[in-house]
Amino acid sequence: MSKKDIRSRVRIGVIGGARPEARFEKLAREVGRRIAEAGAVLICGGLAGVMKAASQGAKEAGGLTIGILPGAQTSDANPYIDIPIATGLGYTRNSIVAMNADVLIAVDGEYGTLSEIAYGRIFGKPVIGLETWDVKGVERAENPEEAVRMALALVSGAEGGRTRGRD
Repeated sequence: MSKKDIRSRVRIGVIGGARPEARFEKLAREVGRRIAEAGAVLICGGLAGVMKAASQGAKEAGGLTIGILPGAQTSDANPYIDIPIATGLGYTRNSIVAMNADVLIAVDGEYGTLSEIAYGRIFGKPVIGLETWDVKGVERAENPEEAVRMALALVSGAEGGRTRGRD
């Protein structure tokens, strides 16, 4: 695959809790798998919980994963992250996760997830919710298949096939 092919792929951010119940990890893993099967790139916070499960699902399906890490060490990334990006920014890195996704899928989550949802909306990114915060601007999905289908449809419906904030 050429550099241009990779750069043109849709980027789907998966956001969610670092300590979720097992059922949310299962949902996230399925979301990751479906993202990879659609040929999209998965972006997440790169650590545990929903982030790890989604990355695992994507890797098992042959996908590409990027982890935007809160700390200064790329070695902190979960083992399913292909491209770990250390930021040293703590929770502030949530803005970078949202900025670099074309669309976000939130699975479960606590206040860090809520901040990523907020940044996504501030940056004009569509946000799909799968058993997560019930806030204005989050479109609900019933299952992982629907979440990824909605995400792809929202990105393809954006200006020029891409969401605002991307070159």
